[in-house]
Formats: sequence, C-alpha cells, structure tokens
Amino acid sequence: MRTTQKRQVCVLLPNKQHLDCTVMVRSRGHEVLDSVLKQLGVSELQVLGLAVLRDNEYLFLDLEQKLSKYFGKTWSRGSLMVPFILFLRVQYYVESGRLIFSSRVQQLYYAELRQTVLRSQSRHQEALFFQLAASALQAEVGDLQPRAEGHDEEEGEERGRRRKHRHYFLPEDYFPSWLIKRRGRDFLLQHCPVLHTELKGVTRSQAILQFIREAVSLQDGPVTFYRMRQEKREVRSSILLGVTLRGVHVYQEVEGKQCLLYDFSWSNIERLTFQGSRFEITAVGSLCLSKLVYYTPSAFHSRHILRHLTDSHRLYISTRDAVSYIQQLEDMQVSHSYREAYICDTTRLAHRLRSNSLTSSMSDCSIAVETAATWSKEEEEEEEEEEEEEVTAEFELCVDEPEELFVDDSAEVLWLSELSVDGPLMLPSSYWAAVAMEMKQVLRRRADEEVSVD
Repeated sequence: MRTTQKRQVCVLLPNKQHLDCTVMVRSRGHEVLDSVLKQLGVSELQVLGLAVLRDNEYLFLDLEQKLSKYFGKTWSRGSLMVPFILFLRVQYYVESGRLIFSSRVQQLYYAELRQTVLRSQSRHQEALFFQLAASALQAEVGDLQPRAEGHDEEEGEERGRRRKHRHYFLPEDYFPSWLIKRRGRDFLLQHCPVLHTELKGVTRSQAILQFIREAVSLQDGPVTFYRMRQEKREVRSSILLGVTLRGVHVYQEVEGKQCLLYDFSWSNIERLTFQGSRFEITAVGSLCLSKLVYYTPSAFHSRHILRHLTDSHRLYISTRDAVSYIQQLEDMQVSHSYREAYICDTTRLAHRLRSNSLTSSMSDCSIAVETAATWSKEEEEEEEEEEEEEVTAEFELCVDEPEELFVDDSAEVLWLSELSVDGPLMLPSSYWAAVAMEMKQVLRRRADEEVSVD
C-alpha cells in the first residue's frame, strides 16, 4: 500500500497532550476514534467527541462521514508528513462526574472544564470561583501542608499564618483574569488557602468529582458556544448560541462581554429550525416573545449544530433519573454513615454498566425528533472534488418533553424509539436506564437498613 494513500491526524487532548493517528485517505471519523480509544486505553469516550476547527468554530464530527468532508481539498493533496488537526473536546456536559465511569475520561473532562472556568465571564458568581479553585488545588496539590518556619517574635501570629502558604500556587492558573484584576493577586493568595485547607483528607478523585459538581452551577461553564449573526449579511457574529445541560442560552457580545439575552430550558422550547444557514427558536406558548431568528456561517454548520442540539437533548432526557438517584445517594452519604457501603455500591454499579453494550445505534434510543436533513452520497462525492457550496435545506428539532419514565418497567423506555437523524448514539438509553435502576435499588436497600436499625 502506497504511503501517499495514508494521512497523519494529530488529535489534541484537553490536557494539552496529543495523540498521533495514521489513517487511510478514504477513512471516516470512526477510524480516528478507534485509534484514540486504543491509545487512551478506554472502551468509549462517553461525553467526549472529536471536533474540527472550521471558520474559527469547533464542530463535532459525524463519525460516519469521510474525513475529506472536513478537510476539503487539502486532504486529498496531503502527505504522511503533514498532520491534520482534530480536537478531543467535551461534547456533552453532565451534572455529576459519577456518570463518567472511566477515570481517564473523567480526568480529560475535568481538564477541559478547568480551562472553561478560567475563561468564564460570570462576574456575579465570584464566590463560586473560590470554591472551584479550592477543589482544583486539592485535586492537583493534595492536602495543604504548613511550611516549616522559624518563630519570629517581631512577626505577629496572624501575619505569619497568612504568609505560610502565600506562594504555593499561581492565581492565573485557578482564577479568571477579570477576578484577579478585581481582587488582586495578594487577596487570592491570602484567602484561597483557607478554603483549600478545609478539604484536607479529600482524595484526588473526590476533589475532581466535587469540582465537576460545583462547575455545573457556573452560568457559562458547562456550555458549548456557537457563533451566529443577527442579520444574514452581517460581517461580525455578535450572537452566541450556548448548548447547555438543560437547554439553550442566547448571548450577545457587547464590548467584549457576554450578555445573556435568553435562557431556554428544553421544556420551554417548542421547536428549533434550520433552513440553510437560517436558525429559528420557537418558544412554548410565548405571546410576548416573537420567533428568534439568527444565521449560522453555513448550512454545513447548521447540520452539525442541529446534531449537537439533538444529542444533548436526548442525553438530558435519558440521564434525568440517574442524576436524581446519584444526588439522593450523595445526600445520603452526607447525612448518614454509609460511606463504605456507598463506595461498594457505586463500584458494583460501574462494573455492571461496563458489561452492558454501550454502542447500540441511535435509532434504539432517542427522543421525538423530526428532521428533513439527509447526507446524500451524491453530495459526499461532490465535496471530495470541490469546496462545499451553500445549500438550502430544512432541519427541524421538536423538543417535546416525554411523559415521566418509570425504570421499573422496561416497556416504559419505548418512547425512545423514533429518530431520523443518522449516526450512532454515544450513550444509549439502556445505559442510563441501567444506571437509574441500580441507583433505585441502592436507595431501597439503604432505606430498608435504616428502618431495621430504628
């Protein structure tokens, strides 16, 4: 096989490391994914996905599409010596790190979330940044050990205590630049160690889980942004569409700052529609809010944004029960002395879920989604020869909320059965139904034990 038929793909990881993958010129996204999984030593990425940087925008790959679709003519003219760049990024944010059972994937998720926190503009949540910094320091530094110092009678005890831990971290590594400017480096170096000390005894893995749990409360933390224009011919994109855990945010950039215009939960959205590059948001029963209309850079972007919205909504629906049970277990762990039993139960839970099939097709579990988007073979072959042309197509996502799901009856998960968006589901409903089922059983056992003790 000639080397000219091979291409080198460099995958940049959230922890600033990289992986080198060699694939064939006609390879598809899933072949790069297989190489990444093998090198990371994990069976699946769960919440992470491969993305390409296009028009200064991260777009997550459709793994069934050829890589030439994303790299254009340069892919066919490339060589084995010049690498093409992909990014391994958080594709789906979760409310609890316990939903990520691979410690390696969990650490990569944490690494990207750390950088996201540093870029946050949530200036009204200042106290949260101190909590996040303390959790990150506990995860990365461990227990704060007092430095040995001689006793100086001329230095007051309180002053000496403040000086002991002043310089064991750089504020720039744990706080956004605007907060450093607002409070000053000395203020952060003085007060952050106090919160860090309170986490003494917390293990690295526990500190990472705590950081993930706290970061959920950050307004612009667990959000994937897509740039859009208010007018089709507008030169600069001033609108940011944020795909969040529970819905969609719409921001507008004003003098370099992000101003939140709308906060839609999934249940408040009636329909999301793409027609070419035109994007519409229709709210449920809104009398005072007219239909919002924005424009993406191209129909290519529209397809990928729609796919991300679809999968994010599906993930939210299918993990609600599991998240609820995890929260109850964590509350129970705090209020009762069930630490040992809790760790045992979650370990068994992880083992059980790893034994399940986590690669079933998206058609086996989905929400009610309607779309007229299709990836035709003619279009794919045409794009291998020339640059993608702007096409007019309609994409529609109906985000109707399903009725309550009871995981005791497997027949109740059949509402996850209709989908016309092609592609595999990274997190099938059987996976999260198993999580919810196991969590419920754990809660029942804990409740029975509490009754027997009383």
